[in-house]
Amino acid sequence: MRLTSLFVANVAPPSRAKQKSKGKSQRAKVPSQTPNPQSPVSYTPSHLAERIRAEQAALEARGSTDGERKTITALFADLKGSTALIEGLDPEEARAIIDPALQLMMDAVHQYDGYVAQALGDGIFALFGAPLAHEDHPQRALYAALRMQEAMRRYADTLRTKGYPPLQMRVGVNTGEVVLRSIRKDDLHTDYVPVGHSTNLAARMEQLANPGSIVVSAYTQHLTDGYFAFKDLGPTQIKGVADSLNIYEVLSVGPLRTRLQVAAQRGLTRFVGRRSEMEQLQRALEHAKAGHGQIVGTMGEPGLGKSRLFYEFKLLSLSGCLVLEAYSVSHGKATAYLPVIELLKSYFRIESQDDERTRREKVGGKVLMLDRSLEDTLPYLFALLGIEEQPSPLQQMDPRIRRRRTFEALKRLFLRESLNQPLVLIFEDLHWASWMC
Repeated sequence: MRLTSLFVANVAPPSRAKQKSKGKSQRAKVPSQTPNPQSPVSYTPSHLAERIRAEQAALEARGSTDGERKTITALFADLKGSTALIEGLDPEEARAIIDPALQLMMDAVHQYDGYVAQALGDGIFALFGAPLAHEDHPQRALYAALRMQEAMRRYADTLRTKGYPPLQMRVGVNTGEVVLRSIRKDDLHTDYVPVGHSTNLAARMEQLANPGSIVVSAYTQHLTDGYFAFKDLGPTQIKGVADSLNIYEVLSVGPLRTRLQVAAQRGLTRFVGRRSEMEQLQRALEHAKAGHGQIVGTMGEPGLGKSRLFYEFKLLSLSGCLVLEAYSVSHGKATAYLPVIELLKSYFRIESQDDERTRREKVGGKVLMLDRSLEDTLPYLFALLGIEEQPSPLQQMDPRIRRRRTFEALKRLFLRESLNQPLVLIFEDLHWASWMC
C-alpha cells in the first residue's frame, strides 16, 4: 500500500515547568459579602478541590500572609425570566427547574478550571486565574461563557416542550486584579480583595448584556481578540466609573487558536536560522510523498520557536498536500479527543452553525464517497463529533474496546485519504493531549 502521509507534532518536553503567577503583597480590608448558603466545597469537583487546597499550601509555604496580587478574569451569570418562570409554582417545583440551570453554569466554569466563588439564587460569580493560576484565563472564561449559553439554549428548548416560559441567561466578563488572601481548606472559601473595579466591572457587564448574550470589557476583548469574534457595542457609561468605557459582545469562537496565529495576523519578524530543522522536515515530506509514511516530533522548551518552525514549513513546503491541523490546549485536557475532534471538523468542513443533520450528512457523504468499505467507521466518527444516534450501541461497549476501535477507525480513514493525495497531520502542543496517554 502506498502511504503518503506525514504526522508532525509540536510537543514540550516532560520537564516543562508550570508557570506560576507572581504575586505582590498588599494589605487591604476585606469587604463584607452577601452570605452564601452554599459553600464552594459543596459544588466544586473533587479534582479541582484538591488542586485548590494545594494552592493554599503553596501560598502558606511562600509566606504570603498579606496576600498575593493576581490578574484574574471575573464572570457573572444570571437567569433572565426566572421570576416569570416560577410564578405560581410550588417552591420545590421551581427549584427543580432553576437548579439544573445553575448546575450547567457551574459545569461550564469547572470544565475550564474556573472557581465558582458564589452560587446564589439564580446566578453565579466565578473567577478564572485564581485560586488556580492559568496564563490563558481570559480565554477560559469566554469558552466557559459560550459553553453555558449553548447549554442554556438546549435546556430552554426542553422547558418549552413542557409548556414553561422561555429562560435565558446574561453573562458579563472582565479582566483585572485582585489580592488573594487565603483559601479555607475546609469549605474552599477564597478570601480575596478586588483591586479597583476588577470584579465590579464584570457585574456591570452582566447587567448591560441582553438575555442570551455575553458582554465583556475592552481589556478582556483586547486580550482575546482573534481567539473570539466580537461585536463592538461602542462607548457606554458605567455606573461608578467616571469615563465611558468601550464594551463588546462575544459572538463566537474566532478563527485563531494559538498565540503565533494572533502574532502572524499582526505581523511577524523575519524568520532566520533553523535551516537544519527545516531540511529534516522537508526530507520527511519527500519520503511521505514517495509512499513511506513519516512521523516527526519537535521537542523544546516554550518560546524556542517550534510553532514558528511549523508555520514556515507550511508556507514553503506544503503546496499540493492536504494539511489538517489540530491544537491541543491546557484547558482541553478535560475533553477527551479534543484535538482529534477539531481535526475531524476541519476534514469534514463542519461549521459551528451546522445542525446535527447537516453534520451527519457531511461526514457520511464524504466517508462513503472516499471508500464504501469505510462505512463501519461511521458510528465511531459520529460519536467523536457528538452526533451519534440515541441510544448509541457504543455506549454499552467496553471502554478499552471502544477506544481501540475508535483509533482504528481514524487510522483507516486517514490512510485511505492519503492514497488520493499527500496528507500532512500537524498537532500543536501535543503534551496537553490527555488522550495520547
